[in-house]
Amino acid sequence: MIEVMLTLILVALAALGVLIWKTRQVDVREIESALSRTWIALGLGERIVAIEEQARRIAESYRSFELLLRTPTERGSLGETSLETMLSDQLPPDMYAIRQRTFDGKIPDATIRSSAGIICIDCKFPLDNYRRLAEALSHSEVDTAQVDRLKRQFLRNVDGHLTKIAQDYVQPEKGSAEFAFAYIPSEAVYYFLVQEGYDLLRNHARRGVQVVSPLTLAHKLELIKAGVHARHLSENARAVQRDLQALARRFTAVDQAWRVLYDTHLRNLAAKAEEVDRAYRQLREEFARVAEVEEIGDGCHKS
Repeated sequence: MIEVMLTLILVALAALGVLIWKTRQVDVREIESALSRTWIALGLGERIVAIEEQARRIAESYRSFELLLRTPTERGSLGETSLETMLSDQLPPDMYAIRQRTFDGKIPDATIRSSAGIICIDCKFPLDNYRRLAEALSHSEVDTAQVDRLKRQFLRNVDGHLTKIAQDYVQPEKGSAEFAFAYIPSEAVYYFLVQEGYDLLRNHARRGVQVVSPLTLAHKLELIKAGVHARHLSENARAVQRDLQALARRFTAVDQAWRVLYDTHLRNLAAKAEEVDRAYRQLREEFARVAEVEEIGDGCHKS
């Protein structure tokens, strides 16, 4: 918006310059009148007032946000809110829980039900010394010794916090996954740790604690969701396999019963039927012969 207004002002001044160059005369009143008309026509006064008001609001919001981050309780609440929003956006309700009691009565900020077990997430990250470090680095004259001291303190705080997360929430023997997440709601803090505390993060990752930011957690949630989906597909495939196995057993039983019925009863019945049929034909032939003899005898008596 500011760039557009500056461009318009420059265009007006350029037009005024061309007018002065053509007339070779400079009249201060004409310049003032032209600038005034341009100012009013473009509504620059109202726009500048609006921009100043917007800038004031942004400054107030920034100060409020800065004060929010300085208070540990409010900062933790902000982290929990952003974490809950991310989980609700990316996972179905039956896959996660907020502040649910888990192992040994511990209550993480969030849990995820994954194919690898319960994944615990802690978002109460120690940022006080990081804030002091950022303030020290913002001074015009940086005190190197103070910066190094605050950096060591911050990394020491992080080390202790990650150790506690490993002890509380990485318990595969009790149903947890083999890892837990330490959630940092600030990308700046996360990348500072990646740059300044890479070995620290790697050592804790080996112990099962993964430090994540909003961006990296989003990617991990997609992988977790894909894993759960794959597990459901596998479970469905196993269910189909069990149904087929049950059907095969029932078919085998029916096949055996049919073989007994056919090989024993039906074949015997067919043999008996043929035997009865032969006897019936023989009997019928006897009856026919006897009837023929009787007819001959009757003829002889009549003659």
